[in-house]
Amino acid sequence: MKKNTLFWDRVAFVYDIFVNVINVKTHRQLRREICDLIEPSDVVLECACGTGMLAEVIAPRCAKLIATDFSTKMLQKTEKKCKRFTNTTYTIANILDLNFETGSFDTVVAGNVVHLLRDPREALQELDRVCRPGGKIIIPTYINKDENNKENKFAKIAGKIGTGFKNKFTFDSYERFFIDAGYDDAKFITVEGKIPCSIAVIEKK
Repeated sequence: MKKNTLFWDRVAFVYDIFVNVINVKTHRQLRREICDLIEPSDVVLECACGTGMLAEVIAPRCAKLIATDFSTKMLQKTEKKCKRFTNTTYTIANILDLNFETGSFDTVVAGNVVHLLRDPREALQELDRVCRPGGKIIIPTYINKDENNKENKFAKIAGKIGTGFKNKFTFDSYERFFIDAGYDDAKFITVEGKIPCSIAVIEKK
């Protein structure tokens, strides 16, 4: 964990090049789709907020946002981008062990992180725990393989310079991941781009 934290601290200052230049088409649509899923009355938790790509569009749409990351440098970037929003707070947090009460949030967002985790089900359990019954869990994730099991070339490069994709999802295998975890009724939104994305949306019962 400490090694990963140090890595993300180091790349925080250049990460927006990936967001705003290399994979800009994906991220523009992703932000629009996320906006449509947020309600004005929502108290939102965002895990793995990175440099604030999603926090920046979630904050003006919701009642309250708690933006979290385990990288101090990433969180500082988010805070700088979102400083104009008075409804947003920032805290260091580990997605595998969230320090929040059960059922605390209307909506829980964890963007582009589960493919980096050795045990994404553990994270899913935590996201589910802190979401209230009737709330929403939103998990966008990069898709780095096509249906012929060929790895996306941009994802391959990203993996080489980063901590690597621990889970290499196709669109189909990403949906199967949620079915196997017991979320048969999860819905999915496809976002195209150089490194495409699938947004899983779970309405917690």
